[in-house]
Amino acid sequence: MNISIIILLAVFVLIAVRQVGNVRLQIWQIMLLGAAAVLVTGQISPRDALFSINLDVMLFLFGMFVVGQALDESGYLSHVSYKYFRKAKSVDALMLFTLFGFGFASAILMNDTLAIIGTPVVLLLAKKHQMSPKLLLLALCISVTTGSVLSPIGNPQNLLIAVNGIRNNAFVDFFRWLFIPTMLNIYIAFRFLKHYYPGDFHDVELTHSQEPIRNHDLALLTKISLNIILILVGLKIVLFSFGSTFDFRLTYIALVAALPILVGSSRRFHILRRVDWQTLIFFAAMFVLMESVWLSGFVQRLLQEWKLNIVSVPAILSTSVLLSQLISNVPLVALFQPMLSHAGASTKELIALAAGSTIAGNLFILGAASNVIVIQNAEKKAHQTITFWEFARIGIPLTLIQTAVYWLAFELL
Repeated sequence: MNISIIILLAVFVLIAVRQVGNVRLQIWQIMLLGAAAVLVTGQISPRDALFSINLDVMLFLFGMFVVGQALDESGYLSHVSYKYFRKAKSVDALMLFTLFGFGFASAILMNDTLAIIGTPVVLLLAKKHQMSPKLLLLALCISVTTGSVLSPIGNPQNLLIAVNGIRNNAFVDFFRWLFIPTMLNIYIAFRFLKHYYPGDFHDVELTHSQEPIRNHDLALLTKISLNIILILVGLKIVLFSFGSTFDFRLTYIALVAALPILVGSSRRFHILRRVDWQTLIFFAAMFVLMESVWLSGFVQRLLQEWKLNIVSVPAILSTSVLLSQLISNVPLVALFQPMLSHAGASTKELIALAAGSTIAGNLFILGAASNVIVIQNAEKKAHQTITFWEFARIGIPLTLIQTAVYWLAFELL
C-alpha cells in the first residue's frame, strides 16, 4: 500500500468528521498532522518538503490577508458592500447578486482574493437579513470557484495553462469557450442553493442599512490598496493580452497592495497579529502532503493504467475533476498539460483542462484552496463553518451537472 495515499485518505476522513474522541480539530490542524505524518514516515525528505512550499502562493495570500483584514477592521468593506447590495430587495436578488458579483470579480481578481474579501461580507449579510450563514458561505465558495473558470487569471491553474499552452490571446479564447456555460453554471448553482435551503428564501422585502466606517485613516489606506490591486491587475491584463514576457506575478500585486497598510497604518502590528496565519499553515502543510503524493508516483501510474484518450474532452474533464481531489488542481495541471501538449492538444482541449481542474473545487472542500480560506475565515471571525458533508451533498450533484454543461458547450460551440 502507498503510505502517502493512506495518509491523504486519513486527512480526508478527519476533515469529514473533524473530531477524534473529545478533541475537535480544525482543518489546518488536520492538514498539518498529515504533513507531519509523511515526514515522520519518510515519504518525503525534509529538504523536498521545504522546497515543495510554493513561496509565491504563500506571499500572495499573506499580502491579500493583510488587505482583507484592514478592509474588515476599518469598516470600508462593509461600506462598499452596502453600495453594491442595497438594490437587492429580495433573497433571490441577494443570492443572484452574490453569485454573479463574486463570480465576475473572481475572474479578474483571482478566486483566493475574493474568498478572503468575501467572507466577512457574506457573514454580515447573513446577520443583517437573518439568513443561514451556511447558505451564503456556500454561495461564496461556489461563485468564486465557478466564476474563476472564465479567465486566464481567475486562478493559478488557468494562468499556468494560459502562459504555457495558449499562444493566441488567452482572454479571447477563454471567453469564447467558457462565457456561456459559466454563466449558466452560476445560475444552476442558484437553483441548487434555493432547493437545498428553501427556508431562507422568504418573501419579506429586504432592507439594507449602511455600515459606518470605523477607522477613517485605515479606510483611506485600504482604499489606496484596493486601487493598487485594480490598477496592477488591469496592467497585467494589458501586458498579457499583448504577449509581453515581463514576469508580472500576482504575488507582486498582493505585496505592493499591502505596503500602504504595513507602512502607513499605526495599527500595522495589530493587523499582522490578526492575519489568518492558520490558513497559511494549512497551505504550507498541504504543499508538503501533496508533494509526497506526487513523489510516490501513484497518480502517474493511475493515469497510465486508465489508458485514456487524453485529448478527448470528456476524458480531460472527468480526469481533472477527480484527480484534483487527490493532488490539488495546480499540481494536476502541471502534470497533465505537458502530456496534452505532447499529444497535440488544441486550445479547446487545454481550456477544457482549465474548466475541469477549476470546477473540481465545487466537489469537495479540499478541491479548491478558496473553499478552505472561506471556511477557516468563517470559523475564526464568526464561529461558523460548513462541514464536509454539508458541502458534499450540494457539491457532488452540482459538480456533475456543471461538468456536463461544460462538456456540452465544448461539443456545441
